[in-house]
Amino acid sequence: MSWLTRTRQQLTGFLGRRDTPDNLWTKCRGCGAMVYTREMEENLSVCPRCDHHERVGPKARFAQIFDGDFKRIEVPKVVEDPLKFRDQKRYVDRLRAAKSATGEPEAMTVGDGLIDGVRAIVAVQNFAFMGGSMGLGVGEAFLAGAQAAVAAQVPFVVFTAAGGARMQEGILSLMQMPRTTVGIAELKEAGLPYIVVLTDPTTGGVTASYAMLGDVQIAEPKALIGFAGQRVIEQTIREKLPEGFQRAEYLLAHGMLDMVVHRKDLKQTLSQLLAMLTARRAPQPA
Repeated sequence: MSWLTRTRQQLTGFLGRRDTPDNLWTKCRGCGAMVYTREMEENLSVCPRCDHHERVGPKARFAQIFDGDFKRIEVPKVVEDPLKFRDQKRYVDRLRAAKSATGEPEAMTVGDGLIDGVRAIVAVQNFAFMGGSMGLGVGEAFLAGAQAAVAAQVPFVVFTAAGGARMQEGILSLMQMPRTTVGIAELKEAGLPYIVVLTDPTTGGVTASYAMLGDVQIAEPKALIGFAGQRVIEQTIREKLPEGFQRAEYLLAHGMLDMVVHRKDLKQTLSQLLAMLTARRAPQPA
């Protein structure tokens, strides 16, 4: 064996033994650039090159919004597979895979904490959990959050991210639309603010129910928001849709949103809104 071969083997073994993290780089879904994962996380999962807002789960969202520690709201358990549904896989297997991948029991997580000193109940949908689809679990989580807000007399903030209703639960998933609407009515009866932050994407039955019923409608930049898909709409009306249709900026220009807020400004915006909406007027003299 020549010295060149021995040197090559030694170098190969040395390089192979080095521990290189698998998640060192993150590919931006907006511009396709490779960005250091740490740099992306420090920038609140917003691409430093094109400003694309990546999707984030409940853990990251709570860390970005709450001042520090917060308490998770317990959500009642539901029947996991009420219809015994099966397509290419069994529904229970899909649920098991989603729970393992996300570390969450369902597509919506609810927390109780402070936003710049203002207490609020915050619910976050996780698109990584079966596309954030709305089923019995999401309905129960939403109602648990709304009822906790009424009990504590604090505002309710919801971050939406969903592909719509969960087809594996059939009509039971569609029943969550009126159920969540009843929860919102209870908030209004109690005089409590209900704020919705629409993130990418928010579509289907979620858009047709609690996502569009907020006292204040906020969206992240370029978030996809709509009911039916763009191709379905074009095939139905037989017309080409305008540029940027169903994006947050287009909806803001046409009166469907109150504001589009960058993620770095979101916490401050929410705290200011909550402080104004929860301010109690001093009693007027008779």
